[in-house]
Amino acid sequence: MKEMGLDAYRFSISWTRILPNGSLSGGINKEGVNYYNNLINELISNGLKPFVTLFHWDSPQALEDKYGGFLSENIVLDFQNYAEVCFKKFGDRVKHWITFNEPWSYSVGGYASGILAPGRCSPYEVGHYPIGDSSREPYVVAHHQLLAHAATVTVYKLNYQAHQNGKIGITINSNWYVPFSKSRSNDDSVQRSLDFMYGWFMDPLVFGDYPLSMRVYVGNRLPQFTKEQSQIVKGSFDFIGLNYYTANYARNIPSSNKINVSYNTDAHVAQTGDRNGILIGRQATSNWLYVYPRGIRNLLIYTKNKYKNPVIYITENGVDEFNNATLSLEEALKDDMRVDFYKKHLIYLERAIKKGVDVRGYFAWSLLDNFEWVNGYTVRFGINSVDYKDGLKRYPKSSTKWFTKFLKK
Repeated sequence: MKEMGLDAYRFSISWTRILPNGSLSGGINKEGVNYYNNLINELISNGLKPFVTLFHWDSPQALEDKYGGFLSENIVLDFQNYAEVCFKKFGDRVKHWITFNEPWSYSVGGYASGILAPGRCSPYEVGHYPIGDSSREPYVVAHHQLLAHAATVTVYKLNYQAHQNGKIGITINSNWYVPFSKSRSNDDSVQRSLDFMYGWFMDPLVFGDYPLSMRVYVGNRLPQFTKEQSQIVKGSFDFIGLNYYTANYARNIPSSNKINVSYNTDAHVAQTGDRNGILIGRQATSNWLYVYPRGIRNLLIYTKNKYKNPVIYITENGVDEFNNATLSLEEALKDDMRVDFYKKHLIYLERAIKKGVDVRGYFAWSLLDNFEWVNGYTVRFGINSVDYKDGLKRYPKSSTKWFTKFLKK
């Protein structure tokens, strides 16, 4: 990172590495604390600012067993306690804290589609166990993440911020959406798509309540904030982390009295990557990722206009390729499509900044090829290649060389 000319590194702390059973009652793991102290000190000694995420979907198994993890409001205090241990142990050096990474992905992937841990969904979503309730659980889990976030920010601001001089925020992800065709109903479906993905979290954080469209379409399945909770959640950030990858077309689906009620159908929108056989952008290896660079500008300008121009860090932006074992090392390192991806996204990012969007930093996803959730090692997001067959040796791809030149200029 130092050789490349980077000045910050974003990583997450594993909750159970600090508190093995998820709560203070199980004690603090000193080896875990030492591990992160060493990492933070090494970063700082090389001129790199640590941006620390406290939760990247690794809910402690002990708390899942005890009360169902984020399905229970008990998680709020346990998360706050965990965060406070981190503030005490690392806050003298960490100046940028992110409470949650992509609460949308965790809520929907884990409780609506069931493709991410803990793999809960209604039986009709995938046709197999384990059973959950896709009509309620995603909303409950999202609600508790927002409450845990707000409680943690409150504690940080009351007890740590003044003497540690840090900032605290949350990372939200969103796609951009384009109307499938010119019609009022499809324009409305774009807005609902944004509300059900982005507004689900941004509206409470900025205005203190969920978007009106969600309250109308979800009804009493959507949890309500008490007046006090609303006040605590509203404005509970110094900055917003924004993860942007892709865009979809949005087409209105008329309401019907359907039996299988689910988050996945609540917005009454069909989202698709193609229109009449033509893709919205080149499809990457992951089937959800279409390359649509102007979407980052559109999403940023939308955020500025709707959400009072918050301070923003782009905390993830990237594209993957297939892990092709038949390629030579020389061929595998030539990732020209990724160079093109970053070049175009940074051009559109600059255009957003020129329109007055307050972006303070940009993180590429990812520094190294990684274990990509359900895709495992079949895809590569890294700008540096990792040789999984030879001691995890690392080799710079073309995109690393491009970034190094770009930063020097």
